[in-house]
Amino acid sequence: MNAVALAGTGLITALGSGPHAFWGGLLRGERAFGELTAFEGDFRSRTVAAVPPSVFPAAPDRTTPGRRKHTMALAAAAQALRAAGLPGLPAGALVVLVSQAPGTADGTAREFTGPDPAALLVALGSSPGQAAVVHLSHACASAAFAASFARDWLLSGLGDTALVVGASALNPYEYASMDVVRTLSPGGARPFDTTRDGITVGEGGGAFVLETAARANRRGHRPKAWLSGAACLVDSTQAVASEPAAIRAAMRGALEDAGVGRVDYVHAHATGTAQGDAAEVEAVGELARELGPHPVPVSSHKGAVGHLLHASAFPALVAAVGFLREARLPGTPGLRAPLEVPDGVVTVRESTAAVRAEHVLVNSFGFSGNNASLVLSAAGR
Repeated sequence: MNAVALAGTGLITALGSGPHAFWGGLLRGERAFGELTAFEGDFRSRTVAAVPPSVFPAAPDRTTPGRRKHTMALAAAAQALRAAGLPGLPAGALVVLVSQAPGTADGTAREFTGPDPAALLVALGSSPGQAAVVHLSHACASAAFAASFARDWLLSGLGDTALVVGASALNPYEYASMDVVRTLSPGGARPFDTTRDGITVGEGGGAFVLETAARANRRGHRPKAWLSGAACLVDSTQAVASEPAAIRAAMRGALEDAGVGRVDYVHAHATGTAQGDAAEVEAVGELARELGPHPVPVSSHKGAVGHLLHASAFPALVAAVGFLREARLPGTPGLRAPLEVPDGVVTVRESTAAVRAEHVLVNSFGFSGNNASLVLSAAGR
């Protein structure tokens, strides 16, 4: 069996604290967008999806993005461990941190660094010598690459529990990098819409616990879902643009890895850029024609909480779990005039009941040709 158990998830987004807050807001079609107040600058857009003070206080760590990332990541990790029924991080676990650069130990981490690994382990009831810690950075596909890496580690027999954790906080360094390449939407991201004009940067923290099937069975823990397949590809032909052939290859590879010949829903990366969204639906259309007569529903969460950059796959996985457990397709907040899509693809505007909910593809892509697709399968309701 190549599947590993997705034992628990944790999430902080602009929609609130916890996976349920995000999932409920997504089903209602909420758009948690507002004005950028964290810092000044002459940007193409000042529309963001900030975590509100009611969820995470704006002071004092708003002025130190690295510290804010650390606190949000820690909160999400604690949620994930509780959801997994674990009192703390088990000895011998793998911890995969995702961010642009490793965290620093002095508590004043720069904008582009992630959580401080030593402090995180202590807060989770472990210590640097009791867990294996790895840092992964694959642009906006980082958390999905980490899921694949952790699954391989578990299946290799190196351990039986893994925690993947990361966060994104609004900061001038990363925000300016999005502005320079002209990807920011002045009015707010509208994935798959004919009027889409760019991304909305969001912030938040995410985490999930993976464990071997044997350990889940020993504990009597019913997983949220099974991570049954994964494919990670780096395509060097495009620095920024998405490449349909690479996206299609990633999705095919994940389905083949899972031994699955049908997909009931694709939770798309779809950030709201003209080229990226079009490339993704083109690739899904080609895949749909290969898989058979059943239409493939597609939607994106980024019109609700924005793009969490390195942490963007965390809300995507929560959305996938919600679909599998409730047999309900989440809509795409902000989608008003859907772009024309290939035969076999259906863009989901508003939440609706699913015809079938057994397997879902989660796509996650990033600059420099980082492409990842994951297959999650139902674990029973």
